[in-house]
Amino acid sequence: MQATIDYFLNLPFWELLAVFLSIAYVVLVAKNNRWCWPAAFISTLIFTIIFYDVSLLMESLLNVYYMAMAIYGWYRWQNSKVLTADNQLPIITWPLLKHIKLVGSLTVLSLGLGFIMDNYTAADFAYLDTFTTVFAVATTYLVTIKLYENWLYWIVINSLSVFLYLQKGLEPTALLAGFNVIMCIVGLINWYRIYKQQPSLCKSEQTITQGIG
Repeated sequence: MQATIDYFLNLPFWELLAVFLSIAYVVLVAKNNRWCWPAAFISTLIFTIIFYDVSLLMESLLNVYYMAMAIYGWYRWQNSKVLTADNQLPIITWPLLKHIKLVGSLTVLSLGLGFIMDNYTAADFAYLDTFTTVFAVATTYLVTIKLYENWLYWIVINSLSVFLYLQKGLEPTALLAGFNVIMCIVGLINWYRIYKQQPSLCKSEQTITQGIG
């Protein structure tokens, strides 16, 4: 623990800023606040450079995608054809079968890309890095459309990322991923409350119970 504290005290400015803005992003998105997207854009720009520098190539590419999705998310959350009375994009859910198909497809894709990264690039932890990247790409889009179950995906992704970042010596980023796991649980609870308060016309065809189990 002391080593982590010392690391923070001597942390390069840009990594510290990226960590701070990432915390701001996850707190704001858990609160259903559209200002999460500007924070996401700046933090992911910084992380793109950091991950490239330590040879986590897929993580670096992932953050390029995050930047694009931050722009799309900002637009989507306030320009959708369907907004609630307080000008918010409504939270939706998916049925379990749709999630099973998505997880199956992403797993196959992760294995294929992981093989390529493991055999033809200098990437470390190629399969794990690719798995978290592929699922994070898909899950980021689920956030932009305000799919309730995105929080369940993020809990798994961030838990695996804690291990990955610790192995690469990125202690502050690992701590951030651990914090994100906690905030995902907060988001899961908060979005459920918001969902239940939405007018029925703003909800999906499925209830939350159907969507997650």
